Amino acid sequence: MPKETISFKLDNRLSELETLNKKIDTFGVQAGLPKKCVFEIRLVLEEIFTNIAYYGSRDDRGHWIKVSMSCENNIITIQIEDDGIPFNPLDLEKPDLYCNLEDRDIGGLGIYLVKHYTKECVYKRRGNNNVLILKKTISPDL
Repeated sequence: MPKETISFKLDNRLSELETLNKKIDTFGVQAGLPKKCVFEIRLVLEEIFTNIAYYGSRDDRGHWIKVSMSCENNIITIQIEDDGIPFNPLDLEKPDLYCNLEDRDIGGLGIYLVKHYTKECVYKRRGNNNVLILKKTISPDL
């Protein structure tokens, strides 16, 4: 499979979710990804994007989220960068999946899904930006 790459920058607003999904779908077609794989990437990126849009800043200035995706040798690499407050989502504790719904703490399920659908997650703080790098293997059964 030849290398396929896409990179784009969006405003840190929920109204950009439709654009995000269109970009993911375009990447999926260009890279020849199975539909299930594209669905999983959408799920992961929607979760991360939504969290950044809701919690990534404490002011009214315009903020951005940059997404880069590449596919080479059956590995998809996704990098999400934002100029928001420092936050490492990988530090969140794994949610208790077996307790009653009424007893479960709010939050944590999204990053659990991100980790479930990717094989590697790395967080870095680069200058004033959060950088989350995800790797996903394209399985033959996808």
